[in-house]
Amino acid sequence: MKDSGFILINKPAGITSHDVVDRLRKITKVKKIGHAGTLDPFATGLLICGIGRETTKRLDIFLKQDKEYVAQLKLGFISDTYDREGKIEEKKGKKPSLPEINKAVDGFEGETEQKPPMFSAKKIKGKKLYQLARKGIEIELKPHKVVIKKIEVLNYNYPVLEIKVSCSSGTYIRSLANDMGEKLKCGAYLQELCRTKIGQVSLEQAVKLSALTPENWPNLLFDF
Repeated sequence: MKDSGFILINKPAGITSHDVVDRLRKITKVKKIGHAGTLDPFATGLLICGIGRETTKRLDIFLKQDKEYVAQLKLGFISDTYDREGKIEEKKGKKPSLPEINKAVDGFEGETEQKPPMFSAKKIKGKKLYQLARKGIEIELKPHKVVIKKIEVLNYNYPVLEIKVSCSSGTYIRSLANDMGEKLKCGAYLQELCRTKIGQVSLEQAVKLSALTPENWPNLLFDF
């Protein structure tokens, strides 16, 4: 029986990416398991996990690959974490029209400089930013280059804007939501997020965590 390879998980909301790894360890009885690219607890979608020592060493091949997300933004509000998990404040501003939305979206495509959110897992001198942020410690964060290849407006019914984003690795969709809110002068935060693609691997290939059993998981392994 095959006991190592990649398994594609459709991560549910409400658990961390590390929780997914813990559950896989219990199901597979394999200790060495890792994942490629953390999803926030409220986020859903594609999480590529490696089962077995040799496979986990190969997870790096996915880290620098392009990503695709479907994101739901809530306009008219701001959040200190740039998402629904933070302190939410209403922001008085003009309700943007669809042509204004489309113009703003076009302005974010291409290579751009983006600051990571303070509430993120990015490390500064060995400390995760969200750990520092929770202590009230603020750090002047340097922007880094990201490439947003395409943003498509899927649906707009104020205050909710749904978009599909194709972007380079390292792009923070939370920061994009906040930046779009600033550009539209109405505020915005990330309300929902689903990762739909990593490189050529798509969410349609993934399996729900609840569907895995000690008997069937070896049949669901991929080798890339």
